[in-house]
Amino acid sequence: MKYKMSQIIVSLSPHAHGTDSVERNMYGVIIALIPALLASFYFFGLGSAIVCGCSVVACVLFEWLISKFLLQRTPTLTDGSAIVTGLLLGMNLPSNFPIWMIVIGALVAIGIGKMTFGGLGQNPFNPALVGRCFLLVSFPVAMTSWPVQNQLTAYTDAVTGATPLAIMKEAIKSGDASLLQQLPSGVDMLLGVTQTNNMGAGTIGEICAAAILLGMLYMLWKKIITWHIPVSIIATVFCVSGLLHLHNPVYADPVRVILSGGLMLGAVFMATDYVTSPMCGRGQLIYGVSIGLLTVIIRNWGAYPEGMSFAILIMNAFTPLINYYVKPKRFGEIPKAAK
Repeated sequence: MKYKMSQIIVSLSPHAHGTDSVERNMYGVIIALIPALLASFYFFGLGSAIVCGCSVVACVLFEWLISKFLLQRTPTLTDGSAIVTGLLLGMNLPSNFPIWMIVIGALVAIGIGKMTFGGLGQNPFNPALVGRCFLLVSFPVAMTSWPVQNQLTAYTDAVTGATPLAIMKEAIKSGDASLLQQLPSGVDMLLGVTQTNNMGAGTIGEICAAAILLGMLYMLWKKIITWHIPVSIIATVFCVSGLLHLHNPVYADPVRVILSGGLMLGAVFMATDYVTSPMCGRGQLIYGVSIGLLTVIIRNWGAYPEGMSFAILIMNAFTPLINYYVKPKRFGEIPKAAK
C-alpha cells in the first residue's frame, strides 16, 4: 500500500523540546510528598523521622554501592529516584519499625526490585512495594504492630492498637456489624484523627488522606501524573464497596473504606509509577479499575486486612500485556478513511 508523502508532515529541525526530565518528575514527586511527610511528623513525631530518614539513606547508599561495585557504572543518584523509593518505602512502614529491618527492606527494594533489572526505567515492579511486601512476609509481627498517634517522644516503646482496616476485617469475619461503630468518622479519617479508643494509625504515609490529596493536586497541576489511575482506583473501590455495604451492612461504608489503609497513598504515589504502569489513558483506566477490584477482594476475603500493595504488584505484571493490546495512537498514523 502506497501513501502520499503530503499526508505525513514532519517539520525540519530545529525541533522544540519539552521540559520533562527524570529529575524534574522525581523531585516533583518529592515535593508532592511533603504534605504527607509533615502530617506524619505531626502525628508520629520522632518515629516517623527515624523510619523515613533511615529508609532514604539506606536506599541511596545501596543504589550507589550496587551501581559502582556490582554494575561498575557511574552512579546516577542525582536523578532523585532512589530518594523517592526510600520515602515511599518508609511511608509504607509503621513508625516504630526497627532500623535493621528498614535496611533489609531498602536492600530488597533497590537491589532486587530495581537494580537487578538494570536500574531506573527497566524494573517491572514498583521497587518500594517489592521491599514492603518482602518485609510483610518476612516480619509480619513488626509490620502489623501499629502505634497510636501522638506518640511524639516514642519510638521503640510506642503504644500500639488495632487499625480501622483490622476492625473492618474483624466485622466481616465475625458477621458483627456493630464493630464498625468503633471506626472514626469520615472527616476524622480524612484529617488523620484516629486516636479514638487508642486505635492504631497504620503506616506513616497513610495517616492523613487530605495531605495525600494535596500532593495529588500538585502532581496533576505540574502534569507529573494524569487523573486516569488514581481516579479509576478510588472510584472503583468506592462503587464496589458501596454495593457490598448496601447488600450487607457488615461491610464498611465506602467513604471510610477509601480513606482507610494505604489506598490513597498507593493510588496517588505508587500505582502511578511511570515504569510499571500502562502508557496510554485507556490502558491506565483498565489498570486502575483492576487494582481497585483486586484491593476490595483481598481486603474483604484475603488473609491480610490490606490489599493495595499486592493489587498494584499483580497489575504491574500485567502492564506489558495491557501496553501490547491497548496502544496509543501512533504519531503520523494515517486514518483508515484516507488509505
